[in-house]
Amino acid sequence: MAVIDRFFEGDRRALAKIISHIENRAESYRQVLARLYPKTGRTYKLGFTGPPGAGKSSLVDSVADVYLKAGEKVGIVAVDPSSPFTGGALLGDRIRMAHLSNQENAFIRSMATRGSGGGLAISTKDVCIALDAFGFDKNLIETVGVGQVELDIVNAADTVVVVLVPESGDTIQAMKAGLMEIADIFCVNKSDREGSDRLAAELVMMLDVKRHDSDWEYPVVQTSATKNTGIDILIEKIQAHRDYLKSSGKFEERRRRQVKTEIYRHLEERMLEEVHNRIGDLKLEEIIDEISSGASDPFTKATEIFEKYFR
Repeated sequence: MAVIDRFFEGDRRALAKIISHIENRAESYRQVLARLYPKTGRTYKLGFTGPPGAGKSSLVDSVADVYLKAGEKVGIVAVDPSSPFTGGALLGDRIRMAHLSNQENAFIRSMATRGSGGGLAISTKDVCIALDAFGFDKNLIETVGVGQVELDIVNAADTVVVVLVPESGDTIQAMKAGLMEIADIFCVNKSDREGSDRLAAELVMMLDVKRHDSDWEYPVVQTSATKNTGIDILIEKIQAHRDYLKSSGKFEERRRRQVKTEIYRHLEERMLEEVHNRIGDLKLEEIIDEISSGASDPFTKATEIFEKYFR
């Protein structure tokens, strides 16, 4: 039986192989995604983002555990920094979530960013398609934690949880233009530490403006993943946000935006591949020599390349 057939039979090893095929951008991976896509649409996608050290992995672990105990199937995509030597995931969240990986209804995949600067690996959204087609009820996506550029999660998740810690108080102003703008739910993790109440209060005050412009409440939830407190409230707020999206019609809007983003992303990938195929490294080196000698500039050459190869 082919791997794709075993995938549709519910074979977890086939799922792992399909994900590797997608992540490695192997030949025909787009055809594989095309086979999987008609089976998607069931999974609800939760994004967890925030600065390094906020306890995102522990929080994802705790949230997943609640869903699993409720009988749901949970897929987890944890995006780690890339090793500069192997290109693979450097931290390996599967080690930190070892007890979950042994559960039948859980599947964990650590992915390397491989140079991507938006908090997600290039193939994260495609891997989520595989998890969706496999039949998971929830897909939890944990970003690498790279600060203000961590905005890709907006186009990958239905509900975005921004995770902060009491020590984040001094950085809130700097984050307003980035993570503060993309959150649906704010989570102050490690709330047993000093300063948790103060940070939560600051967030509530800062969110007053957003609340005036929206029907959604933008809740602030205090949790301690290691002590398993506040997790039930966080999950209640996640469900409330899902209900809000469905009742307001914004769920369909988000899904349409995600599809639009995917079309552009795959077009960009194909165009870059075509640029490399048509120009080649040797020709590009000649162009760089010309620019370095002062005979031309990058802007003129880029225009010339476009006119010659793509008009």
